[in-house]
Amino acid sequence: MFPKIFSIGSFFLPSYGVLVALGFLSALWLTAKMARQRQLDPEKVTNLGVYAALSGLAGAKLLMFLFDLNYYIKNPGEILSMATLQAGGVFYGGLIAALLVGFLYMRRQALPVSLTLDSFAPGLALGQAIGRLGCFAAGCCWGEACERGWAVVFRDPEAHRLVGVPLGVGLHPTQLYEAGSGIVIFALLYWLNRRRGRPGALIGAYLVLSSAARFLVEFFRAHDQPNPFAGPFSLTQWISVAFFLGGAWFWMGRFGIDRQGIVRE
Repeated sequence: MFPKIFSIGSFFLPSYGVLVALGFLSALWLTAKMARQRQLDPEKVTNLGVYAALSGLAGAKLLMFLFDLNYYIKNPGEILSMATLQAGGVFYGGLIAALLVGFLYMRRQALPVSLTLDSFAPGLALGQAIGRLGCFAAGCCWGEACERGWAVVFRDPEAHRLVGVPLGVGLHPTQLYEAGSGIVIFALLYWLNRRRGRPGALIGAYLVLSSAARFLVEFFRAHDQPNPFAGPFSLTQWISVAFFLGGAWFWMGRFGIDRQGIVRE
């Protein structure tokens, strides 16, 4: 749609990168606000957000490489290509890496796990929604062919060159499906935050709702990777199921976390 904000020679400012950065900064600002409400050190929580973001970027790219391992083995030069660098990677790879780094950091800094994760939940939904707008602008993460009235048609040759999106064909706007669901989830989590429920319930709600939304959107996404388990579900959908169950475990307060939000040894 609009992959470049402006170009100077071979240099260009990507709309995807700008919107992802905007989503990250918005999420970080909101998370610091939520942390203060819970009497948590906002500097420690903000640092956690930065470390989680960096590890998330690496994890998203790593899972993308694993999903297309045969392609990258045959075309190793593509690993550092502009198209690969522009690609956002696989969201769940980023989330898994961010959670692992986050748990290690929280343990080291003696941060209460469930309260800290609750502080991140609304910001994660908001940042994810803004980031998906970046996907829509760049053309990546496109959907299957669609003949409905809301189908989107990409026409920018640069979008096709950078991310490979088909041009001149009606497609499901899966990026907007996820952006819209992210905004709805953010609004719901922000409302739930005002009710101040049990520690862990907010991050549990985020994992349940976001994984359910991703599971549904996957039915309309174009998939280049073969399904390793066969059957009607993609690998991303199976990961969504795992996150849904983990979120439900958090939501019910059965993840080894006490009422103060500290991991039980």
